[in-house]
Amino acid sequence: MLIGEIQTPVSNLYGAGKTTIEQLNRLGIATVGDLLRFWPRAWEDRSRYNTLSEWNAFHKLNVPVTIMDQQWFGYGRMKTLKLVISDSEGVRGELACFNRPFLEKAFPEGTKALVYGSFSVKYGAIQSSSFDIEKYDTAERRILPVYPLTQGLTQTKLRKLIEQALNSYARGIDSELPADVLNKYGYPDKRAVLFAMHRPASLEEAEAARTALIFEEFFLYEAAVGMRALERRGVLPRTPVRDNASEGTAQPAALQYAYTPLQKELLSRLPFTLTADQQAVTAEINADIDGTAPAARLIQGDVGSGKTLVAFLACVKVIEGGGQAALMAPTELLARQHADTAAKLLEPLGIRLAFLTGSLKAAGRSQLLQQLAAGNIDLIIGTHALFSAQTLYKNLRMVVIDEQHRFGVLQRSAIIQKGIDSGKKAPHFLMMSATPIPRTLALSMFGDLDISVIKTMPPGRKPVITYVASESKAEKVYYFIGQDILAGKQAYFVYPIIEDSDTFNLKSAEDMFAELTRDFPHHRLALIHSKVPEEEARTIMQEFRSGAIHILVATSVIEVGVDVPNATCMVIEHADRFGLSALHQLRGRIGRGSDQSYCFLLYGKNITETGMARLKVMANTTDGFVIAEEDLKLRGPGDIGGVEQSGYCGFELADPIRDFALLEKARIAAFEMLAAQRGLYQQEATNTANTDQ
Repeated sequence: MLIGEIQTPVSNLYGAGKTTIEQLNRLGIATVGDLLRFWPRAWEDRSRYNTLSEWNAFHKLNVPVTIMDQQWFGYGRMKTLKLVISDSEGVRGELACFNRPFLEKAFPEGTKALVYGSFSVKYGAIQSSSFDIEKYDTAERRILPVYPLTQGLTQTKLRKLIEQALNSYARGIDSELPADVLNKYGYPDKRAVLFAMHRPASLEEAEAARTALIFEEFFLYEAAVGMRALERRGVLPRTPVRDNASEGTAQPAALQYAYTPLQKELLSRLPFTLTADQQAVTAEINADIDGTAPAARLIQGDVGSGKTLVAFLACVKVIEGGGQAALMAPTELLARQHADTAAKLLEPLGIRLAFLTGSLKAAGRSQLLQQLAAGNIDLIIGTHALFSAQTLYKNLRMVVIDEQHRFGVLQRSAIIQKGIDSGKKAPHFLMMSATPIPRTLALSMFGDLDISVIKTMPPGRKPVITYVASESKAEKVYYFIGQDILAGKQAYFVYPIIEDSDTFNLKSAEDMFAELTRDFPHHRLALIHSKVPEEEARTIMQEFRSGAIHILVATSVIEVGVDVPNATCMVIEHADRFGLSALHQLRGRIGRGSDQSYCFLLYGKNITETGMARLKVMANTTDGFVIAEEDLKLRGPGDIGGVEQSGYCGFELADPIRDFALLEKARIAAFEMLAAQRGLYQQEATNTANTDQ
């Protein structure tokens, strides 16, 4: 029987009365099964004894003592009992018994006791006010589990109930994991784990049991991930991470994959060659498309690494085979940027393009949808309108989603369903992310996808130089920007809010636009934010790209979809109010040409320690993957990659960040098991597992 199958109410346990049951219910414990898997948060080592003289050597002491005296200090309601104690060496100490006057009768002078607690020296004496005290002859000398509690429930009460449950129900517990997996990886069965967690013989045994449970959580999760991939695609996902990518060398085997004729024609028209990583990822996707299962791949690439070109090459291959492709972006600004790029690159190849957003007028929209349904459009680029009920496809075979974390699961599923409706089978599916996803999250939250990484940057680009400075240095920064603009360059000024707010004491984009217009009287400025009408915003961006506008004052609306190589400076005011991901994306708007670019991160007087830590990370590196890992360390999973931090993946004990090595091991074990169950060739299973190492 599995633990979860034990549905016996806790009321069946001796001592579990109405009050205790209510307390347990507050902790989410209703059954004996719930109680058995209510894991300790820590353990106290009461198996060895200390002396009071060791107060500075250990966090907590377990000391046999004799009560030498009882004293009181304070007056009235604040009157507090103090027990004077002495250990086996004759060293004396004091126990301040706040809110525990009942200890006066329980521990009279001369009583032998065992005290467990934290000690320090105060007022010339070794003292403790946070301690447990028991009669020496009844005190347990063992490792004691420490559980999360609720009001009115004590550790002693909870331990006794769990002890009952262990003795009565735990003997026949089965393991959730197959015996061969436990044996291969050296983990004990579930019965042994239960006893080691709740009744360990040593701290080492308790930690080993905890490790086994973490492995189990990861294994069950990754098995579910693998099953989902098998059901959808018939193959297990691979997650290759090319460690040599940062050196600019791609996997030789991947580069041997041939391009299609239309892909070759596109590449021949480019004024540059693909980077090693772009070539390798294109080869991976080509192999996916020619395979028996639909592609399902996440393409990670730092800002400016060339993900969009790789996506276009994938679309070209599908179109060349008679299918349609759709590229969906979260904002009209980004979608239009992709459409403009596609027009330059793909229309000369004879590929028929269309642009669809919610703002398209009814007459033009109706005609466009008719052409799309008739198969007269090869590639359609747009926003959420691509998956509306009225949008029908003739044969949708490729779906590309940019900035995937900005779309919900249902939105992604809706456009994939369009492909199923039109082609009677799932389309190939690519997700692009310019917000690098740490490998920790990639193996957990996106574990059912193949993952490609583009780290090598196009040649000729120089890393952006980043300065961190207080707002008092703003005048010097403005002077630097002015000189750069006089040299023919352009700049961004970014602010956290659009207009003045009574809630936040921050500079706003609207106020600073007026102020900067006065500070730079000989230059042309423009203001853009989420409240600017789309037509006006489009005109502003066109003029900024053409060089007619010298300074663009904005909010984080320019975080994605803006590519102006001549813009070489960026000032982000109140930079500490932005997350690391947003700062990295914003900085990615500059450094897109061959000229040296500069980013100035200005902070206010009330910057927090965490805020300064974020800015230091930005100053120290331009590597988005390093930044993503640091972001994860600073604030946990948060919503990196669209992940909600609350109940991250539903893990109880496991932490994908802290326990990453176990996550990798469990993924390999789970995929090996699934491969064996499906009768996959051993070599195929081994290859699938090895890509994760």
